[in-house]
This record gives sequence, C-alpha cells and structure tokens, in this order.
Amino acid sequence: MNVGVCYAQADRQIWMRLEVPEGSTIAEAIELSGVLSQYPEIDLETQKVGIFGKLAKLDTVVKEGDRVEIYRKITADPNQVQRRRVA
Repeated sequence: MNVGVCYAQADRQIWMRLEVPEGSTIAEAIELSGVLSQYPEIDLETQKVGIFGKLAKLDTVVKEGDRVEIYRKITADPNQVQRRRVA
C-alpha cells in the first residue's frame, strides 16, 4: 500500500512516498520511511502526528494514499507573533 510521510523544519522539508504492508500503523510507516534516522531530533513520545492535517495517534492504521505528518514543536507563541505584526 502506498503512503506518504512528511516532516518540515523551518529551513527544509522532507516528503516521501513508500510502500507499507496492509494494516500498518502511523508509527510503523514513520519507522519504515527512515525519517527518524535522518532527523534524530524527532521524538515521537512528545511530538504530535496526523494524517492530512488531522491529529492522530501513533497506533492509527493508515490507508492507501494517506499522508502521515510529523508536527514539530511550536517555538513561538502565536499571540506574540500577532502582536509583533500589529506593532
């Protein structure tokens, strides 16, 4: 089954398609993608993941064509960013 895995940093992003066995979970798709070895800062214990922009749990089973997303931690308070734009 074909799925995508993506992860973005402020200065670069990775998006790959790969074949995973039927019944694979988000965690298994991420592991099979190799993204964890390319980006050792990814911590699936603390970072959120999702499919097509909707939060999901690591044990969620992926479907054909799903895009698994690994979300990075927010480094700026959105309220502070808005205040700086207004100023």
